[in-house]
Amino acid sequence: MDAWTGHDVPTLPGSAQTPRLFDTARGSIEPSKVTGRAATMYVCGITPYDATHLGHAATMITFDLVNRLWRDNGHDVRYVQNVTDIDDPLLERAERDGEDWIVLGMRETALFREDMEALRIIPPAHYVGAVESIPSIVAHVAELLASGAAYTLGDGTGDVYFDINAAPRFGYESGLSRDEMTVLSRERGGDPDRAGKRDPLDPLLWRGARDGEPAWDGGDLGPGRPGWHIECSTIALNLLGDTIDVQGGGSDLVYPHHECSAAHAETLTGKAPFASHYVHAGMIGLEGEKMSKSKGNLVFVSRLRGDGVDPMAVRLGLLSGHYRTDREWTDEVLKAGEDRLARWRAAAAAPAGPSGEGLLAAVREALANDLDAPAALAIVDAWAEAALSATGDDDQAPALMSRTVDALLGVRL
Repeated sequence: MDAWTGHDVPTLPGSAQTPRLFDTARGSIEPSKVTGRAATMYVCGITPYDATHLGHAATMITFDLVNRLWRDNGHDVRYVQNVTDIDDPLLERAERDGEDWIVLGMRETALFREDMEALRIIPPAHYVGAVESIPSIVAHVAELLASGAAYTLGDGTGDVYFDINAAPRFGYESGLSRDEMTVLSRERGGDPDRAGKRDPLDPLLWRGARDGEPAWDGGDLGPGRPGWHIECSTIALNLLGDTIDVQGGGSDLVYPHHECSAAHAETLTGKAPFASHYVHAGMIGLEGEKMSKSKGNLVFVSRLRGDGVDPMAVRLGLLSGHYRTDREWTDEVLKAGEDRLARWRAAAAAPAGPSGEGLLAAVREALANDLDAPAALAIVDAWAEAALSATGDDDQAPALMSRTVDALLGVRL
């Protein structure tokens, strides 16, 4: 599967700072250590049954900042993102709308690519669908079965589950109690009440074929389709290795998705932790509620673009709140993003301004502190105000300011 078209990222002068990121598993901000020849990052992508909303955009912008900071530090970046192009929500939406699920998935994935390109997200090196990964997933499920870490339910469905007792550290990433896990499992695609499982929290690895549902050859597993969590484990292991530097996604993925995908990977390889950093972005709300398809309160990136909104204003609006905070999207947030973009563009065209090198150093420092984009925006705001007031005599500063916000914040002026 092809990703979207990329863009040139300016190279900046001076010395970059190692980004420090909040790690969900440790509950603290820690330096992001690059453990191999290249920095490795896996970010969970979309299930393409609807258009890209601002929650998706905020998450992708978060990890785009990580990507940009690593590049500023001189690292090669191996970034992988998946597309869950077969899953219950996709089939349910296609059935509801009387549409072929393949056509629906392809259309929404294409629209997601367009939105990501418009928002100037650096594309992943590998953009991988679940369907194309099924042979590898089958091999991993078979390996887990052979080791005793998985089992067939035995009710004739052909369903295969992972035994969480095979992962002694299960729960270390989320830090949740069993009661909390059980509640979230019910809410987020799990089936803790299903009879016959060894443990109510055991996640599905392989769903045996059902009448009226698509299915693929599973070899000895029988026909069926993959569970959600093993999809991401398999893609990451195949393309990034046994351990990675960052596993990322929205905060609603901490449990069960990231907890289970890490458990699968660690059980397959015997190496832990799966990720040096588990990084999670907060939720975007509208009128006091989390933005979600089930609530019908989505603001779509494509709709904003269709209304003539500059994608850079959308990006600035989403960057105005810290990535880990749950925050609201409002007309005022968008208006502030549009006004900020106009000021920055005017300042970039000024004949001179305060020190460009000082601006760059301050922006780097802010972003290295757990991606503190609001602080970085305030620094650029102050510089722009001074430049527009004809304060400062650095005639190279406007050009460096423009390159700085392009390279580090992803905002094209």
